[in-house]
Amino acid sequence: MAFGFPGSQQITNIWNAVQPPSGKQVTAGNAPYNAGIPAGGTVNLGFSATSAAGTNGVPAAFTLNGKACKVS
Repeated sequence: MAFGFPGSQQITNIWNAVQPPSGKQVTAGNAPYNAGIPAGGTVNLGFSATSAAGTNGVPAAFTLNGKACKVS
């Protein structure tokens, strides 16, 4: 899964995924224990982030395996 932060946010902690340091662009990959997702299956991930003072916008566009995801 990939998305970009609209401001100065940066990931400080991530779980159920791995994410190399990358600044505003976040590219989260599978953790070793959840590499296979069966058809109709799900994987939940979460993260904590920090931001400089000011507006802390919400990411608006997500992709999974390079394809756009619906955001709701």
